[in-house]
Amino acid sequence: MITVIIPTLNEEENIGSVVDFAGAHANVSEIIVVDDKSLDNTVSIAKKHGAKVITSTKLGKGASMKDGVLCANNEILVFLDGDINPYPHFTIKLLTDPIINNEADFVKSSFSRNAGRVTELTAKPLMSIFFPDLLKFNQPLSGMIAGRKSILRDLNFRDDYGVDIGILIDMYLMNARMKDVEIGYIENKSKPWQALGKMSKEVAQTIIMKAASSKNPHYNFEELGVLNEIRSQMEFAFDTHLNSLSKLIVFDMDNTLLRGRFIDHCADHFNFKSELMEFRSSETDSVILTKRIATLLKGKHFNELVEIADRIPIVDGTLEIISELKKRGYIIGIISDSYDCITTLIKNKLEMDFSLSNELEFSKSVCTGEVKIPSFFISNSRSICKHAMCKTNALLSVLEKYKIQKENAIAIGDSMNDLCMIKEAGLGIAFCSKDDLLNHHADILINESSFMELLNLT
Repeated sequence: MITVIIPTLNEEENIGSVVDFAGAHANVSEIIVVDDKSLDNTVSIAKKHGAKVITSTKLGKGASMKDGVLCANNEILVFLDGDINPYPHFTIKLLTDPIINNEADFVKSSFSRNAGRVTELTAKPLMSIFFPDLLKFNQPLSGMIAGRKSILRDLNFRDDYGVDIGILIDMYLMNARMKDVEIGYIENKSKPWQALGKMSKEVAQTIIMKAASSKNPHYNFEELGVLNEIRSQMEFAFDTHLNSLSKLIVFDMDNTLLRGRFIDHCADHFNFKSELMEFRSSETDSVILTKRIATLLKGKHFNELVEIADRIPIVDGTLEIISELKKRGYIIGIISDSYDCITTLIKNKLEMDFSLSNELEFSKSVCTGEVKIPSFFISNSRSICKHAMCKTNALLSVLEKYKIQKENAIAIGDSMNDLCMIKEAGLGIAFCSKDDLLNHHADILINESSFMELLNLT
């Protein structure tokens, strides 16, 4: 019998269909969904469709795969991605028949698909240098694989994008019997080109590290030097062209541009910290939470709020860095859950192009305690995520206004409220963030309180 393992993270849209697909195969007796702490309804949907759900012990696909292997009760294991629908009908049969018939210990899928840029531009060139025998595998980064538990449980699964190529190389180095099978056409989400940088880096690191540690006879510094020179010249050519494109950088404000949160400083000044904490701990609806927090500012004068914001330090050197980025052709602004009276103040201080935030209401310069959530935050037919309100919707409206491609946008933030925006922008940056999930999904981590690194990225 067969165990199907499905690593997931926020896959509520497709996970039910994937579980049903796995369960329809006659030889599948166990379906394990290994959830990487999803924030949506992935877990409940997977359970409803009959899967056994476990929570990954560590963030990252590799850890989820390892946990699935250790929890599986069958010798033949199949890994499926949770974001693909539909799968070609005979996928599981094609992956497992070579193992059932004792023709292979490990089977990797190849398929037609709508993209494969990291495979073609990073993985295959490096494989041709260090592991030319593996070029027969058309999709070395494919996550749809099958293997024997007795072999897979002894592997060291990487936690990053290098996990799939790492498994393939390990199987090769172990002299396992391997086979490549064509399963058909697959449609899945393609990452924006800038977001592929992290994936390319981790895939390249895996291949080079495996080659070096295995004392591979193909591990040749001269070849590596030639490849590096070609890459450098390509980068120069690309950078020259990219400087002519319309580009966007969006900053979160609280704990990103500002070294602190505006509402927390208000709580300290006006002594409503306990009420603020109670709202945050008890309210899960983001719209209601935003409206409840605004009531704490009722009766406060406009000039008082501005004075509090004026006292919050801005990250050192930000004005100069933004000035340089604007010279390089970037449109720059703020998308924040805070209030327009404050984000406009910071926008003007930093000479930015725009700010989008909630509209705090005033009557004769006194706050009414009411807040209007602008339509650009609210879910609509073009929304990418399913949240009732999300910064990603605001990002899309800015891109449309300035006629900029999403791939040419950089988003910078520090908290879970920035997660969708950082995932969907061409380049997502986690800035001094303490949130493991945000850091996991970001393409770049900036851990120092400075935006100087942006000048190297742009």
